[in-house]
Amino acid sequence: MLLSGAVARGTATFAATNWTAKSVGQFTNVESLRIAMSSVISKSKKRSWMGLPAAVLAMTNMVACTGTDTVTLGAVVQLTGSLAETGRYYRDAYQFTVDRINEAGGITVADKNHKLALKLLDDKSDTKLGTSQHELLLSKDKVNLLLGPFSSNEVLAGSSVAEKYQVPMVQGGGASGQIFSRGYKYVFGTLPAAEDYFGSTVEMLERLTPKAKTVGLVTGDDSFDITLAQGTIARLKKAGLEVVLNQQYSEHTPNLYNILTLIETRVPDVLLVSGHEARAISFIRQAKSRNISPHLLASFTASAATNFRSVLGKDANYAFGMTPWLPTERLKDRWFGDASQFARAYEAKFGYAPNYLAAAAVAAVETHVMAMEAAGTVDPKMVRDAIVKLDFESVYGRVRFGENGQIVLPQTVIQIQNDKVIEIFTDTFINQPLYPVPPWNKRS
Repeated sequence: MLLSGAVARGTATFAATNWTAKSVGQFTNVESLRIAMSSVISKSKKRSWMGLPAAVLAMTNMVACTGTDTVTLGAVVQLTGSLAETGRYYRDAYQFTVDRINEAGGITVADKNHKLALKLLDDKSDTKLGTSQHELLLSKDKVNLLLGPFSSNEVLAGSSVAEKYQVPMVQGGGASGQIFSRGYKYVFGTLPAAEDYFGSTVEMLERLTPKAKTVGLVTGDDSFDITLAQGTIARLKKAGLEVVLNQQYSEHTPNLYNILTLIETRVPDVLLVSGHEARAISFIRQAKSRNISPHLLASFTASAATNFRSVLGKDANYAFGMTPWLPTERLKDRWFGDASQFARAYEAKFGYAPNYLAAAAVAAVETHVMAMEAAGTVDPKMVRDAIVKLDFESVYGRVRFGENGQIVLPQTVIQIQNDKVIEIFTDTFINQPLYPVPPWNKRS
C-alpha cells in the first residue's frame, strides 16, 4: 500500500508537469531522463515528490521502450598489467562485435530498434580492483548486461557481483569448474570446461606409436589450472598412463628452473604444460637452453596463440596444443559471414590474428544479443531465462549452454609444423603429427 501510494503521488506530480509517455520519448536514454528529472525535482519543495523513486522507475522503463534506445554492455578487462597481452583479445573482440552489429542496423527488441554500446574498465590485472569495478558498472554506470574478463580467478570474483545484482554475465575468459559449481544462475561461459582441455590430447596419446608410458603434468596455481589438473590426472590414470610428475608453480613467482630439474630427473615420455602464455614461452626458452625435452611429446595450452608463435619463432615448431576454435569457413555467422572472413577482418583492423579467446568473446556478445531478441526485452532476469534456452550457430561454433551455464565444445589437438598451426586430432586423426618430437640439439 505504501509503495502504490508513493507511485500515485509521484505520477500525479508528473501529470502536473505534463511529462507523459509521449514526451518522455524525447530522452534518448535513461541518463538523460535522470538529469532532466533531477532539474525538475530540485525546483520543487512539495512533499509529493517523495513518491518519485518508484515513478522514476516506471518512467525509466518507458524510455527503454521508446524510439531507438541504447543497450550498454559492461566489462572489466585487463588493459594493463601482467595479463594485458591476453586482455587485448577481449577488448578488441568485444568492440569489433558491437561495431559490426551496429553497422548492420543494431538489434530489434520487441519490434523496436536498439544500438549497442560498450563500457570497459581496466582492472590493471588486479582481481580485487576488478571486483570493485564490477560493482561500479552495475551500481553507478548502470550497464544493462555484463561481459567478462580473462582468467578464471577474475571471473570467479566478478560473477559473484553479477549474481548479487541478478544481471547475467556471459564471459569467454574463465573455464574453471569452480565458476560453475556454485549454483549461480547469472554466469554463463563460452569456454569449454577446464577439466576437459587435455581430453582429446590424452585420447590421441592412446593411439600414437610408439605408445607413451609415463607423463609429467606442469600447471599454474590459479583456479583454472587446479581444475584442469584434477580432470587431466583422472583421464591419464583411466588411460593407463603413469603420472611421474604432477607439479604446480606460482603464477606470480614461478620457479621454472626447479621444475625443469625435476623433469630432467624423472624423464617423462609426455609432458603436458598449462599456464598463461608468458609462462609457456618462458618454459620453452629455459628448456631449450638446457636441452630438456620429453622423449615423445610436449603440449601447451597456449600454443595456438599468435604471440606464442611470433615470439618463439622456430622454437615453437613441434609444440602440440589444443583449441576449441579455428577460423574455418564451415563456421557460419549472422554478422560476420563465416569464421574465415571474421579472422581476416579482425586481423586487418587490429594487426594481429584472433585466437579462440577472441572468438569466445564474440560469442559472448552475440549470446546477449540473441537472448534480448528472443526475450523481447532488456530486462536482465528475462534475458537470463532466454540465454538458458539459446541454441545458435556463430563464428565460434554452436552456442548452447549446459545446466551449469557452461558451453560444451570439443577440443582440437593442433601442432605447429613449419611455423603453421596444423589440425591433428579431434576424435580421429585429421593430419599426421610430427612424432616423436626430436630433442632440441637434433632439430633442423
